[in-house]
Amino acid sequence: MAYGMALRVWGDFACFTRPEMKVERVSYDVMTPSAARGILDAIYWKPSIRWRIDRIHVMNPIRFFQIRRNELSGVVSSRVETAMKTGEPFYTTIEDHRQQRSSMILRDVDYIIEAHFNYLSDTDRNDGKHLDSFRRRAISGQCHHRPYLGCREFPCDFKWMDPSEIPDSEVGDRDLGWMLWDVDFEDLSPMFFRADMKHGIVQVPDEGMVRR
Repeated sequence: MAYGMALRVWGDFACFTRPEMKVERVSYDVMTPSAARGILDAIYWKPSIRWRIDRIHVMNPIRFFQIRRNELSGVVSSRVETAMKTGEPFYTTIEDHRQQRSSMILRDVDYIIEAHFNYLSDTDRNDGKHLDSFRRRAISGQCHHRPYLGCREFPCDFKWMDPSEIPDSEVGDRDLGWMLWDVDFEDLSPMFFRADMKHGIVQVPDEGMVRR
């Protein structure tokens, strides 16, 4: 596996929202590949590369926890185009659009992400530079923004791991059903794969093996 690396991430809470839940948030049982990629991008992002997730190791037992949160009942995106044309400021007042919703989230999560990167262009193709830069930033705790576990209110800690030193997971096996793989940003279409956890490890397929 070229350009491979491993990163351990953990946090008190996480929510990897299932897209089929329209109103109240319900998390997948484990971290999605797109959420894992977002964590890697938060630590080291370059326009010439794109992170691809290979495996997600689930180190802690899967535990759900139900909470109620204040959320907005609508979005402001429909007013952006009008504001850009008129130059008038736009905003949403939480007091006018607050709605309390239930969320089924995960607690006490701990994952190990195995990943590699692919090149998106012919420029800046330097394998050692990218891998060493990521390793150096991960070891020192540097990031462009605080990485999070699905939702920004659930930040995570992280540390570099040598892929040869990944411990065994004791979580076991579980059929996770269809899971979000990532989003095709050319046409904003979601891509899914059949997730099956074996011995606490979720093998993430290549793009050619996912369903749109």
